[in-house]
Amino acid sequence: MNDLTPKFRIGNGYDIHRLVVGRKLIIGGVMLKHPDNLGLDGHSDADVLTHSIMDALLGALSLGDIGKYFPPSDDKWKDANSLFLLSEVIKLIRKEGWEINNIDSVVVAERPKIKPFIELMKKNISNTLEIDDGFIGIKATTNEKLGPEGREEGISCHSVVLLEKK
Repeated sequence: MNDLTPKFRIGNGYDIHRLVVGRKLIIGGVMLKHPDNLGLDGHSDADVLTHSIMDALLGALSLGDIGKYFPPSDDKWKDANSLFLLSEVIKLIRKEGWEINNIDSVVVAERPKIKPFIELMKKNISNTLEIDDGFIGIKATTNEKLGPEGREEGISCHSVVLLEKK
């Protein structure tokens, strides 16, 4: 690393998926139960938390987004487990010589309540990334009945990551 190479890189990720009947509701690798039996629609398992973290990781190093690596046009990724996809993304990050300093995410959903499952989500993500769960922040909020999340049309997530050059 020369004097011009940054020691840190920040990435920002966002994902939203529509709530529909007939799909599983998986967030942070945790299967949740929506009171109206709704799940997230998507090509993979539609895990908005994991997807937003992947996009933040890739964005930090200008590597594109998850659609570049796991395109919805490729049936290979149909119903894919997003934690597996995350394990593939972290390999790319580490191949470039970077390591996670920390992750901070916020899941936006009216229902179901996310808070009781946050520690399990952190454990799933930390195990997948092989980092201490103390480096991962996950929060949940409602949208106060505003927008697509507030109308329960979908669930979204915002994430930011800080990478450190090794």
